Amino acid sequence: MAQDSQSRTARRKQKKGQKKPIWKRIVLIASILILAMIIGVGALFTYYIATAPEIDAEKLSAPFSSKIYDKNGELFADLGSTQRTKISYSDLPPVLKDAVIATEDSRFFEHPGIDIWRIGGAIVANLTNGFGSEGASTITQQVVEKAFLSPEKKLSLKVQEQWLALKLEQKYSKKEILEFYLNKIYYGNGAYGVAKAAEVYFGVTDLSELTLPQAAILAGLPQRPSAYNPFKNPELTKHRMNTVLNLMVMHDKISKEEADKAREVDIPSLLEESEPNESSYDAFLEKVRKEVAEKVDGADIYTDGLKIYTTLDTKAQEYVEYLMSDAEDNPIPYYDDEMQAGMVVLDTQNGAIRAIGGGRNREKGDYNYALDIKRQPGSNVKPITVYGPAIEYLKWSTYHQINDDKPYEIEGSSPIRDYLRTYPGWVSIRTALADSLNVPAVKTLKEVGIDKAKPFAESIGYEFANDNMNIRDAIGGTQTVTNPLEMAGAYRAFANEGIYNEPYAVTKVVFPGGKEVDTKPEPEAVMSDYTAYMISDMLKTAITEGTGTNANIPGLPVAGKTGTTNREGLDGANDSWFTGYTTNYTISVWTGYDKTRALENTQIPHALFKYTMMKLSEGKETADFEKPDSVVETAVEEGSRPAKLPSDYTPDSQIVTELFVKGNTPSKTSERYDVLDPVSGLKAEYDKDSSSIQVEWDHDSNDVEFQVSASIDGGSMQKLSSTDEKSLEISNVEPGSDYEIQVVAVSKDDSSDTSEAKTTSVKVPGDEEDEDDKEDKKDDKESVGPVSGLSATYNQEEKFLDVSWQYDGPAASFNVKVTPGGGNQNVQSQGIEISNVQEGKTYTITVTAMGEDGSKSDPVTIQSQIPASEEAPPGPPDEPGPPDEPGQTDEGDTGSEDDGSSGAKTDTEKSDQPTEGNGNENNKENPQE
Repeated sequence: MAQDSQSRTARRKQKKGQKKPIWKRIVLIASILILAMIIGVGALFTYYIATAPEIDAEKLSAPFSSKIYDKNGELFADLGSTQRTKISYSDLPPVLKDAVIATEDSRFFEHPGIDIWRIGGAIVANLTNGFGSEGASTITQQVVEKAFLSPEKKLSLKVQEQWLALKLEQKYSKKEILEFYLNKIYYGNGAYGVAKAAEVYFGVTDLSELTLPQAAILAGLPQRPSAYNPFKNPELTKHRMNTVLNLMVMHDKISKEEADKAREVDIPSLLEESEPNESSYDAFLEKVRKEVAEKVDGADIYTDGLKIYTTLDTKAQEYVEYLMSDAEDNPIPYYDDEMQAGMVVLDTQNGAIRAIGGGRNREKGDYNYALDIKRQPGSNVKPITVYGPAIEYLKWSTYHQINDDKPYEIEGSSPIRDYLRTYPGWVSIRTALADSLNVPAVKTLKEVGIDKAKPFAESIGYEFANDNMNIRDAIGGTQTVTNPLEMAGAYRAFANEGIYNEPYAVTKVVFPGGKEVDTKPEPEAVMSDYTAYMISDMLKTAITEGTGTNANIPGLPVAGKTGTTNREGLDGANDSWFTGYTTNYTISVWTGYDKTRALENTQIPHALFKYTMMKLSEGKETADFEKPDSVVETAVEEGSRPAKLPSDYTPDSQIVTELFVKGNTPSKTSERYDVLDPVSGLKAEYDKDSSSIQVEWDHDSNDVEFQVSASIDGGSMQKLSSTDEKSLEISNVEPGSDYEIQVVAVSKDDSSDTSEAKTTSVKVPGDEEDEDDKEDKKDDKESVGPVSGLSATYNQEEKFLDVSWQYDGPAASFNVKVTPGGGNQNVQSQGIEISNVQEGKTYTITVTAMGEDGSKSDPVTIQSQIPASEEAPPGPPDEPGPPDEPGQTDEGDTGSEDDGSSGAKTDTEKSDQPTEGNGNENNKENPQE
């Protein structure tokens, strides 16, 4: 029984446990978690509070300026050290106190340092409108942040800020805290504290004289000192003033009628006549300010008491500002006062900004044309969007050929044309880039593809409008705009072996408490070293031979590129660019007007670049760009497509040296200028049995056939046969005639590729004359011998071929045969003039002495080539050459039918002495050169 009772009791307890509600378990677990979170948060907050800095009275009252150091660690700017006038609470007029408290902290005199109601409102606003939409800092918290903490948006700093605000309120009165605030806050234009701001903007030295509008302006300035600068932006200032007036009405500081009357004021009428200008490095400091604000969580170089280490080269900065001034000895030929300019100088090795030229005669706070200008880059962009990607992805050589034969048509849009509207035909990309040709650039981008070109350009800091790239970005003619800082950064990657990092002005920032923030960007390899080197080499050509010659610096290895843009409705360029570099410095320059006026001179950027680079390079070794192992320098035959190696016969004038990516060099040798070897061992004998002439010769090549021709008794040379064999039988010969046999080797691949002609002679005996009798007759008479010293000289001025020879033997006349043309005549003199010769042709002249008894000497032959016109050299036979110049014809086109005449005339008064050369030398000439 006892056992059963215990069992029933256990079962009842089990059932009771099973009936316990699930929600109680959830509540229990949630309570434990919440308690754990509270303990954790409490512990974390306790840690934050324990590590908060101590309140230092000296930092609350003493001037607290930021110190800026140059690249050598030398102080060059102490922001806020002089623009400060300290006042006490009793100096503050009620209108100013009311304006400040209504704007910044309406319950300032009521809360203990932090405003719970304001914090609640800020939390709601941040939840509904996004984090950061509304702040909750009281005036006390702002004083603490400026004096003891960094401006970073961290939870730890916010906790410390609120803790220190409570402590500050316990140690100091409200009046003292407001005094700290109004003496420390930054009001723009270098003015720290409200007293100095009143003097800078309104010329007021006694704060009791401040009017309501002036007090409202001062109360609104600290939120955004640069944007609300009344000297620069009076409309924005008035908008901010009206906001302050509305807050004063809302918090019962003034009536609506007083506010409405204050709104009627004209802002410029309140201000001093001119804005202060006390910083000599303002263009550079503007970049420092922006960079610190971006990289150090909103830190302010004018208010946070920072030590900022920069990349500034003070000598470079001062020289740039001198070139942009109206100094009497300034070498830059500015042609009016309105033209503006912007310039950025980078260290090529690391991307550090060494100087910034923000504008001509620029004053503090003026528009910064180096950083803020946004204009189309024109052809300055071609290495970035076109030729860099082509070499990187397609591994094009600097010789790669593109046909620039006509405008590039775009469906639904105007065609893209070369600037000069002349189209040279086939050009290398080196020439296309150096001469800034538009059509080859567009064709290149089309072949590379935007899918490759866009990420390449973006990798070196070039940003496209609306993240969109199109075909006109090849020539910088779209909505995408840029500035000298961006262009200098992109070009520097080519100068620095393909390594890119964002241009920077600040290396590190040190906070008052000793905390350091390193702000140098990390470098990144964004392209192959072969791309960087080959672009640099082509850009050197652009300066020495192309559009950038005015920027060339003899003795200094410089690369660079021009760029201009034209705007519809303007007669001329609206913007002019030059960006260039050495291994030490990279410089980008822009010049121009507003968008309604054209430039009269587009060469000013060249001059600014040249003088700046020369100055910076004085006394400094400038190494040339070092060719990497991935690049091969190779000689190619100019005009070959694709690139071919020159042959042994290619003229030196037709050989160019270009750069190729390793593994992509040409392997085929050009045959354009090759000369086939002539036949050797040529002989001809009369075979009495077959009454024929047997001709034999030899040749080393099997890729040729042989063209055999013959002339009879000094007549014109007539083609007999073409054969693959090395012998030929000439039948049906004429008895008693003299035969001259000619053999020419002809390429089987190209019939225009022929060798030098070789000739031999043979006499066929007559039918009725006994050979012994002929020999007896010959013995009775002195036989004629061949002429000697045969020469042919072209008279360039009178356009004729002057032929002369010598003869020492019995009386004789001379048979002269000229081919091509078929000329054949007998003369008594020892020379003739051959007129109507054609440029570029090779003429064969054969002279045979003719005795009075009918005997003939062995013929003597010479070849002479008439020089081709330099303006239009003959193109390769298997490829289209450049377009003919007006008035010229292709080689072989004489413009009239061949009448068979050689155009020779007898020179009866010619000297017996030859004028130049001899037959053997002339026979070795290359007929295609």
